Amino acid sequence: MYQPYPGGSQLPQPSFSRPPAPPSVVRAAQVMYVGAAASLIGIIIDILERHAIRNALATRKMAHPLTPSELTTDYHLVLGVFVVGGLISVGLWIWMAQSCKAGKSWARIVSTVLFALSTIDELLGAGLGGGGGVRIYGLLIWVIGLIAIILLWQRSSTAYFRPVPQY
Repeated sequence: MYQPYPGGSQLPQPSFSRPPAPPSVVRAAQVMYVGAAASLIGIIIDILERHAIRNALATRKMAHPLTPSELTTDYHLVLGVFVVGGLISVGLWIWMAQSCKAGKSWARIVSTVLFALSTIDELLGAGLGGGGGVRIYGLLIWVIGLIAIILLWQRSSTAYFRPVPQY
């Protein structure tokens, strides 16, 4: 009488799993969380500086001064854009940190593209002028991004982002 091979009729499947994230990727994710916190602080600063925003809108030179109603509308629009933009920034920092830590290679590329856009924004902002505090804060956020990108593109990080074989 025929007896099946013990353990079943299927061959065991090799298990491939991603190794734990190397220290450079873990540090990059931690730096990205710092970037999220800094962006959140930026939202708070924008809200605290709302009177300066209103005054800047009221005193800008235009051919036709704003009516009180137009000033209020513009003020709310600018403040809303700052808050929503800050929240989007916080979300992107957290999303990229989690995705990079999970070893998703697309996240490293997206993080790099977002950093390039931030670099362009900083360069254009420096050419336009503006408050010194705003420029220093923007530079701080940019430096946080630079540190994260350097960590993400280290050799140990590159090995981690290689695809895991699937059978």
